[in-house]
Amino acid sequence: MRRVTALATILLSAAALPVGAQGWRDNMALLVYSPRYFGPNAFPMPDLHGGRVGSRIEAEVRGEYHYYTGDRTSNLSGRFFYPFVKGRAGAEISFIYKENYTLTPETRDERHAADTQSPVAYEGDIVISSFFQLLEGHRALPDAVVRFSLKTASGDRLCDARFTDAAAYWIDLAFGKDLVKSAGNSFLRIQAMLGFYCWMTNDVAHRQNDAALFGGGLTGGYRRFTLSSDLSGIYGYENNGDRPLIFRNKLAFETGNNILSACYHHGMKDRLYDTYSLSYTRCFH
Repeated sequence: MRRVTALATILLSAAALPVGAQGWRDNMALLVYSPRYFGPNAFPMPDLHGGRVGSRIEAEVRGEYHYYTGDRTSNLSGRFFYPFVKGRAGAEISFIYKENYTLTPETRDERHAADTQSPVAYEGDIVISSFFQLLEGHRALPDAVVRFSLKTASGDRLCDARFTDAAAYWIDLAFGKDLVKSAGNSFLRIQAMLGFYCWMTNDVAHRQNDAALFGGGLTGGYRRFTLSSDLSGIYGYENNGDRPLIFRNKLAFETGNNILSACYHHGMKDRLYDTYSLSYTRCFH
């Protein structure tokens, strides 16, 4: 009799669980591995860096808020950059430390996610990049840098379509050329990026998605202030929400070895979010 009672209790408890808690493993096969159907940090958009590696050690901490009608996400992230060979090469590591989100039921169902909020704390992916200066200071040609980046599969909450739990990599060439430069510490610089972006998927027929990576913009500086704007995007092969565009704007103020920055990113096409962020960077020579 006790065994029958225990079995009945277990069955009743399972029946009382929400549908998402019972069926999230089945939903894993329904996830669409593309920027449109995942959280805002699942597919990082590489920065434009003006065709220069940089000669200073940099440690950055950043807080971000991502918004669209179906998803509100906030996160803390960090970045560390270390130059080599007098700024001719460098290595960088960036990571999402903590992320929190609230989905509407409609967005949860569209993404085949399990929950509208995470029941546990979780971390995001780590991106490791290396930079190599190809051209610098040429009279006619622009400065040029090649970058190799690898995104790990360390992010959590795949069941809620937050991170893909799959590796990705990208290779790009970045270019930059001064249009105006004065002795009074003011400048105007054009910059561009062109490359290849690849990530693993859960599609049996297409185990990876290959995409073109591109971007272009301007950076201007006056004394301690720098303002940069660019339009960057990914153009995926599958056309399943894998073609995001981002219009990015960043205002930075530098004093001594400290940089304070404020950013606004406007998402277009398959990038659904508007992003607001504040960051602090400490530089070491």
